[in-house]
Amino acid sequence: MIDDLPPLREVIATHDLAAKKSLGQNFLLDLNLTAKIARLAGDLSGADVLEIGPGPGGLTRGLLAEGARRVLAIEKDPRCMPALAEIAAAYPDRLQAINGDALTVNPLEHLTQPIKIAANLPYNVGTELLVRWLTPPDWPPFWHSLTLMFQREVAQRIVAAPGSKAYGRLALLAQWRSDPKIVMDLPPEAFSPPPKVNSAVVHLTALPTPRYPADPGTLNKVVAAAFNQRRKMLRSALKSVSPDIEDHLIAAGIKPTERAEQVGLEAFCALARSLQKA
Repeated sequence: MIDDLPPLREVIATHDLAAKKSLGQNFLLDLNLTAKIARLAGDLSGADVLEIGPGPGGLTRGLLAEGARRVLAIEKDPRCMPALAEIAAAYPDRLQAINGDALTVNPLEHLTQPIKIAANLPYNVGTELLVRWLTPPDWPPFWHSLTLMFQREVAQRIVAAPGSKAYGRLALLAQWRSDPKIVMDLPPEAFSPPPKVNSAVVHLTALPTPRYPADPGTLNKVVAAAFNQRRKMLRSALKSVSPDIEDHLIAAGIKPTERAEQVGLEAFCALARSLQKA
């Protein structure tokens, strides 16, 4: 056991915490696994950790046991709050649990730098939160690293290379400003209830500056337009972005007849710079 608190199955039974599909809940019950995920976040001893969707607190306990200075856990489901309060009592002054929506709570009011984010993200908001964390108005962001559980298919989209089916906007966003790696795979039976898909943990380390220079707004616009019509050649897919898009594509070293999934991050950034200049 990682601490003196009861096993998670017992916690779930005591507090009647059957996972709710409407909240995208799948609880990870093996405390050895949650401790392993906490270790994948790196050295936590000098960091505050933001956790989204702690549920009954399996990963929360892992983060605290692995030495996190403080954990801020944001949980939408009020039923989970008594279980989190028990963990807070076992780790005095190190856990703050807030009952609220991660999309609306401002974590910076409660955290001190350096900050890491670690979460078994609820399936229904995982991608939206990741995109928010990767696209703040200023870079570097408030977080040092992200250690996040996703459906395996989403994890593959984050680390995908050009030319693969999974390659798209998420890969470009993640790889432009961070270094993403899949660090762990989990089968459905690790969860309660077991989801229909495999899961994976992705670790993303924030880069001090983006990998290649580009205006974020322009890059986002170009990438969104290119992948919205990924079957079309870029000269057609990007017509709405600029009337003389062919000239810009050529200037960026991209063949106008190529499709979005054939173009790497560096070339997309060159295209964004060419458009920005114009």
